[in-house]
Amino acid sequence: MELRISEGEVKDYLKLKSLSRLTQIKEKIRLFNQKYQIDFSQFEQSVTNSKEDFEKWDDYIEWKALEDFRHDLEVKLREIDNARDIKIIR
Repeated sequence: MELRISEGEVKDYLKLKSLSRLTQIKEKIRLFNQKYQIDFSQFEQSVTNSKEDFEKWDDYIEWKALEDFRHDLEVKLREIDNARDIKIIR
């Protein structure tokens, strides 16, 4: 049985999958913004320039990972938008 899928359908699927994950990541980031009432760069400065606070360090590690993942997903979305040739690999 042969399955035919257009490049547009593949791009739409990849975008939806990435956007769904990006929405989840942004919501978690929003909760950190709300908890500390500052953005990540301000929080990073406060954590690295203060006494050890294990809860803040745990939050810092998680928040940094979320920010990195958000950035990676945004790059991936731009790559999907700009893709001209899609190849299926097995």
